Amino acid sequence: MFGVRCHTLQRTAAHCNTLHQTATHCSTLQYTATHCNTLQHTATHCNTLQLTAAHCNTLRHTATHCDTLQHTATHCNTLQHTATHCNALQRTATHCNTLQHAATRCKTLQNSAKHCNPHCNALQYIRDSVLCMTYENRSRTG
Repeated sequence: MFGVRCHTLQRTAAHCNTLHQTATHCSTLQYTATHCNTLQHTATHCNTLQLTAAHCNTLRHTATHCDTLQHTATHCNTLQHTATHCNALQRTATHCNTLQHAATRCKTLQNSAKHCNPHCNALQYIRDSVLCMTYENRSRTG
């Protein structure tokens, strides 16, 4: 009986060792699975960060492009304002030239009038005298 019992104890010990090894192996597998889940979560987080970084770079590029367009628009507005101002100055210069031409013509006419005035007065006097004489001659004959 002692032999049977010893054999049973040996089998029980061997079974216990197997269970212990299985439990150890199970713990290792569980640890590995947890580690694998952590790595998977980290990989997913890394992909999210990578997508966010790419999106951020796109937004940065868009912002730079927007700033360039805004600068160009401001420059264009300045040029447009300058062109409008230039057109106004050109119109003013044309008007000024017209006035200057008219003033020159007016001075010429004034000078001619000053020069002609004595002659005009003399002619007017002669005309009035001729008219007077004609009237007197008609009165005598009439």
